[in-house]
Amino acid sequence: MRLLLAEDSALLREALTALLERLGHTVVATARSAPELLGEFDLLVNSGDRPDLVITDVRMPPDNSDDGLRAALEIRAQHPHQPVMVLSQYIADTYARELLTLPDGAIGYLLKDRVSRVRDFAAALDTVAAGGTVIDPDVVQHLLSGSRPGPLDALTAREREVLGLMADGQSNSDIAGTLTLTDAAVSKHIGNIFTKLGLGPVEENRRVRAVLVYLDAARS
Repeated sequence: MRLLLAEDSALLREALTALLERLGHTVVATARSAPELLGEFDLLVNSGDRPDLVITDVRMPPDNSDDGLRAALEIRAQHPHQPVMVLSQYIADTYARELLTLPDGAIGYLLKDRVSRVRDFAAALDTVAAGGTVIDPDVVQHLLSGSRPGPLDALTAREREVLGLMADGQSNSDIAGTLTLTDAAVSKHIGNIFTKLGLGPVEENRRVRAVLVYLDAARS
């Protein structure tokens, strides 16, 4: 397989590259940050050389939070059938849930400790590249143990971001600038938020009511 590998640690990046090549794969490009991952992926796609599998860490620059996972979601938004394997030292709840519930499969989420089980790791790569789903048992247990029904459960990660910025008092144009979205996209996200929170067109002060729901959920 032809692989695109994103990992900010030079040592881990070199070790993973060596392991993947020992398994018979070709690492066609590497990235050290989420923006670089998106850039390398676009370059490969534009050259007609899209990778068979994208492998990415979760915590990477520029924010060193969930950047790699958000980049994976962005890739899947543009290319719904692109196989993606996420490797992580920790579990990012919100974006992990969104990634693992994508409808087209071809998703993997493994903790980095599993990589040492080379045979299982190799089988997981093949499964995801073939369109299957592989989820680390510890990830499953964590997500199930933390699953409590709440008013924001139906929102996507992006919609939660938009609602959070609404709670900070940002206008639609401010939100568009913060998230690098068009005003139309922000309006669509906000409309989806109102619908999912059950705030119909006849509701007065829908924006305020949505923010109150968000703040109540944050306190609980």
